Amino acid sequence: MDTNEKRLKLEMTDISGSSFHKVNAEASVFDDVNLAQTKITNANMSQMSIHDANLSKLSISNVNFSEYEIKNANMSHGLIEHVQLFGTEFRNIMLPDPKDAPSDADSVYKPIVFQQSDLRGIQFHNCNLSHADLRDCDITGLRINGILIEDLLKSQQ
Repeated sequence: MDTNEKRLKLEMTDISGSSFHKVNAEASVFDDVNLAQTKITNANMSQMSIHDANLSKLSISNVNFSEYEIKNANMSHGLIEHVQLFGTEFRNIMLPDPKDAPSDADSVYKPIVFQQSDLRGIQFHNCNLSHADLRDCDITGLRINGILIEDLLKSQQ
């Protein structure tokens, strides 16, 4: 079977711990799915929709996620690096807060990290970004609850 001519249909809800490498999953839909501890690398996942999903400890590297939509998802402890997120919308996303840190001594609190990512034009709606790390990212045109990040930063000065 030539896999380039077939489409994958998944009818299970728990694919946690999976790995997607060099995958073209453009315009895919993940609804009510567990993607915790999943790794996505060197993939095209533009125009993808993820709704009601567990994305905790999701690791995304070198992926095209342009025109992406994430709604009602848990993204705690995630790492997004070297990723193009142009036009992406995050709605009602749970991002980690230090008060939610695990109580056991072996666990280390880690916020969501966007590292060296292109965040131009993405939108966050009803998301608490107070502990998100946006270091070394292009945030031109980024909007939080409809307000440009540039305007928010000016009001903080």
